[in-house]
Amino acid sequence: MQWIFLAGAIAAEVFATTSLKFSEGFTKLLPSVFVVVGYVTAFFLLSQALVKGMDLGVAYGIWAAVGVALVAVIGAVFLGESLTWVQTGGIALVIAGVMALEMGGQH
Repeated sequence: MQWIFLAGAIAAEVFATTSLKFSEGFTKLLPSVFVVVGYVTAFFLLSQALVKGMDLGVAYGIWAAVGVALVAVIGAVFLGESLTWVQTGGIALVIAGVMALEMGGQH
């Protein structure tokens, strides 16, 4: 169940961050509401993953790494932002680091 909460937290955070782009500095109401609701939802779901027993370092690492990767891909695919091979490599390194954190914590 903790992984479902974490997945929901990641989805909500990615939604909120993408909405932030469309809020144009919080000058557009609906995207601004999506930002606030998305981040509140993300933190609530992250807290539930922690309550269900997920380690803080692992949960936050996965949440941040997957969120960064997804936002970068969304920016490149849907928003016309650049994503160079160096940036892609950096994202891969972040994900590898989080995987090492997860695997290192297993007994």
